[in-house]
Amino acid sequence: MTVSETRPPTTPRTFPSGFLWGTATAAYQIEGAAREDGRTPSIWDTFSHTPGKVFGGHTGDVAVDHYHRFSEDVRLMAELGLGAYRFSVSWSRVQPTGRGPAVQKGLDFYRRLVDELLAAGIEPALTLYHWDLPQDLEDAGGWPERATAGRFAEYAGLVADALGDRVKRWTTLNEPWCSAFLGYGSGVHAPGRTDPVAALRAAHHLNLGHGLAVQVLRASLPGDAQLAVSLNLHAVRPLTPSDEDGEAARRIDAVGNRIWLGPMLEGAYPRDLLADTAHLTDWSFVRDGDTATIHQPLDLLAVNYYTPTVVSHVAEGAERPQDDGHGHSEHSPWPGADDVAFHRAPGERTAMGWSVDPGALYDLLTRTAARYPGLPLVISENGAAYEDEVGPDGTVHDPRRTAYVHAHLDAVHRAITDGADVRGYFLWSLLDNFEWAHGYAKRFGAVHVDYDTLKRTPKSSALWYSRVARTGRLHAPGDAARSSLSDLAG
Repeated sequence: MTVSETRPPTTPRTFPSGFLWGTATAAYQIEGAAREDGRTPSIWDTFSHTPGKVFGGHTGDVAVDHYHRFSEDVRLMAELGLGAYRFSVSWSRVQPTGRGPAVQKGLDFYRRLVDELLAAGIEPALTLYHWDLPQDLEDAGGWPERATAGRFAEYAGLVADALGDRVKRWTTLNEPWCSAFLGYGSGVHAPGRTDPVAALRAAHHLNLGHGLAVQVLRASLPGDAQLAVSLNLHAVRPLTPSDEDGEAARRIDAVGNRIWLGPMLEGAYPRDLLADTAHLTDWSFVRDGDTATIHQPLDLLAVNYYTPTVVSHVAEGAERPQDDGHGHSEHSPWPGADDVAFHRAPGERTAMGWSVDPGALYDLLTRTAARYPGLPLVISENGAAYEDEVGPDGTVHDPRRTAYVHAHLDAVHRAITDGADVRGYFLWSLLDNFEWAHGYAKRFGAVHVDYDTLKRTPKSSALWYSRVARTGRLHAPGDAARSSLSDLAG
């Protein structure tokens, strides 16, 4: 279903009472202050400073300077009427080498941020790991090494001890698929390695780190803390109804989704995944007891979604399209799927080239809810990049982003109506920021940032989303008649 195929306008649809309306960011993308108060390089610092890795040679050294401007950003969220803010902690800001005691100046930044959020009536939702492994740990082998999982659990304990009395919502990992397979498989993300076996080892140790961290958090946090993991579950669709394309979809579902869902929620790796990758590894890095450690009870499953994944089977020797939306590399991020081709769905696309398909989000939510009944869901990321321009009057009008978010919220509402227990939605992103390998060339923010002056300007989509968040009702995209934050506050 595309934007034009959403339900016809009617009375605005109302979300359940208590539905959480928020926005999200990640530390390396917004904080800046890369060398202040004891912070040391993460793998993204190293990667972005490596020539040819990031568009335009851009880095996160300054990003949008949230480290110094967080009060302004919290005030913006409050003016927009948001109920929650999902942010990540920079591991190397808190524990510069990935070992030993915490740096209190690093923790103090997050203490100030959390205190300011709570004072503004905004619930903090903390993510421990959003891809920025301390470079010292990568130098010791990174996620392909088992020791990194233990280090992550120790780090989780440090953050829990500092913030556990004020933060109730905790997420262990953000999109571990990207960490493992874009970082160690295709090399388009930090640390830029291209070894399929290392990528599979990294996947297992990310799973293990998640399980160990949940154990630590359960022991450290108050009983009412809510623990989650955030997965970019792939909405996999076969290109045709053929058995061959169905088999291609199964392979991608295995290495894209069930490699996480299996051990985390079911206590075992899928047998078909092990068979698909048997020519690469015997999985001997999985030790007795590992899957039991990974399989920890969760309070929420957080889902990130942007676009569907359309696949087909490719015969040996035939041309193999690789339009999977995850960057260009001679190395595949899909180990065990060498005979699978990737296609973009027809229809509208965002500035990232990603197909706009809210129907795939509905399918993903209802299927996941049916497979894991009793486990509430939350949308931890959803949004779109477009070519935004500041108008002569200083405003930023972005109707395509508003239409995108409206259509996807409509899909979430339909999923709730059809039985999916979805508890909240976090718009990606609060601010235009450093968009990983795309540098500052792609803008996802609801708030425009002038990268020269760092001036923040809420876009029209932010004002529309503010009205939805304040009322809990899905107003039509054209209903953002008010044009300023002062109007909204009034």
